[in-house]
Amino acid sequence: MSKSLDKIRASVENYVGRKIKLRANKGRKKIVERDGVIEGVYPSVFVVKINGGYNTSRMVSYSYSDILTETVQITLMDREVEDISLVD
Repeated sequence: MSKSLDKIRASVENYVGRKIKLRANKGRKKIVERDGVIEGVYPSVFVVKINGGYNTSRMVSYSYSDILTETVQITLMDREVEDISLVD
C-alpha cells in the first residue's frame, strides 16, 4: 500500500464509532448522500453503518482508494465539520 493510502487509513481509524455524512458517486451523475457511523476498519476497506428509513440500517464497505480518488467523501458530524481526505 502506498504512503497516501496509509495516511487515509490512519485518518479513518481515528474516527471509528463517530457519526459521519457520506457522499458517494455511484456513476452516471448519481450521487448518494447518507448519514452513518464508521463501524470497522480493515487492511483494504472500511465499513460504514448507514441509517435507512423506517428504523432500518445496512452495512456498506468502501476502499481507501475511493477516498483517494474522491469517489467517496466523508464529513464528520460531531463537534466541528472536518473532511477526511488526503493529508499532506
